[in-house]
Amino acid sequence: MGRIAGAFGKSAARPGGKSFIGFVTGGDPSIEQSEACIVEMIRSGADLVEIGIPFSDPIAEGPVIQGANIRALKAGAGVEKIFGLAGSVREKLRSLPGNYHDTPMVFLSYLNPVFRYGYDAFFARCAETGVDGIIIPDLPFEEQGELRRAAAPRGVDLISLVAPTSRERIRKIAQAASGFLYIVSSLGVTGIRDSIETDVKAIIDEVRNAGIGPERLPCAVGFGINTSAQAVEIAKFADGVIVGSAIVKIIDEHRDDPAPFVARYVGEMKAALNQALE
Repeated sequence: MGRIAGAFGKSAARPGGKSFIGFVTGGDPSIEQSEACIVEMIRSGADLVEIGIPFSDPIAEGPVIQGANIRALKAGAGVEKIFGLAGSVREKLRSLPGNYHDTPMVFLSYLNPVFRYGYDAFFARCAETGVDGIIIPDLPFEEQGELRRAAAPRGVDLISLVAPTSRERIRKIAQAASGFLYIVSSLGVTGIRDSIETDVKAIIDEVRNAGIGPERLPCAVGFGINTSAQAVEIAKFADGVIVGSAIVKIIDEHRDDPAPFVARYVGEMKAALNQALE
C-alpha cells in the first residue's frame, strides 16, 4: 500500500477516516519557514500535504496564493530548492516518534517547471526526495499520457482534477486516475469562499458511478474550503477536504513565525472532522 492510500483511511488503523489535506507554497516566506509549517501541519493532524512549486503565472490561483508565489520566487525558491525542501521534510519526519514518516507529500505545479526540468529527471527527483504525487492544474486530461509514462515507473501518482465543467469527461478521468481525485468545488480560481454553491455531492456520485468507488480511489474536495463547518459538510460525502488559501493567508499574516498558527488551525480543522465522524 502506498502512502497516499494510507492517508485516506485505507489502513486498519484508520478505517473510514476523513482526511485533511493542507497546502503551502514552497519557499513562502522562506524554505526554512515552509519546512517548519509542513512538519507542524503533519504533527497537528494533516493526513497529506500539498507543496506548491512557485511559478510566475499560476493561472488557477486567486490573489492569496498568487502573492505567495511572488514572495517565494523573490526569495529564490526555484524547483531544485523545493525538491530540497521535500527531502528535508521527509528526513525530519523520519526522526520524529510515531508514524509521521508515512504522511504523503504531493507537489502542485504548473506544467512549465516540470517540462523545463525534464519529465524523467523531475520524477526521478520526486522518488529520491519522498514526493508521492503531483497535481498539474494546467495539464489537460487528454495530454497526460507522456507524464504518466514518466511518473508511474517512479511510483509517483499523477493526480487528476474533476471540475464542475467536467461532466462529459468524468468517466475517462476517473478510470485513468491514480492516487486520489481532486474534486474542484467551485468555478474560478482558488480562494476563501463564504459558501460552496456547487453540488459537489453530485459530482462525486458521478465519479463513483463511473466505476471508481471509495474502495478503489478516494475523492478529496478543494477550492474555497476554509471553515470547520464547510469541511464537516463536505466530508459527509467526500473522503477528504483540501485547504490552501486559508493556510497561505495565515502564513502571510505571521511571516516571522507562522508554524504555530498554522498548527493551531490544522489541529482545529482535523479535530472537527474527527468529531463529526464520531
